[in-house]
Amino acid sequence: MARIAGVDLPNNKRGEIGLTYIFGIGRNSALKILNKCEIDPGIKCGEWNDAQIAALRAEIGENYKIEGELRSAIQMNIKRLMDIGCYRGIRHRNGLPVRGQSTKNNARTRKGKKKTVANKKKATK
Repeated sequence: MARIAGVDLPNNKRGEIGLTYIFGIGRNSALKILNKCEIDPGIKCGEWNDAQIAALRAEIGENYKIEGELRSAIQMNIKRLMDIGCYRGIRHRNGLPVRGQSTKNNARTRKGKKKTVANKKKATK
């Protein structure tokens, strides 16, 4: 089993799919990495030899920000937006959608479970 950047890659998946198990590497990045290391994308991860795995580790380590480093960079970017008080930062702070989505009916993923607000009682005569 190939282990790159602290992630166990599945033996039964093709190389281009297996690399996407690493946070920060998608299909395009995986293909670029495999082409640069001169590894066939169709070969399964379990069939890679030690030299190929070492080449992949070196390429990913030098040129890509992945896993914990990438997660912390994303969190720092969000914190910076919140600190400067821009529109996007305020939306992050309030837990609302950041990219202009409508919130009247949807946006339950960001807003959370419904909080029902009771109607105003009518005065009795």
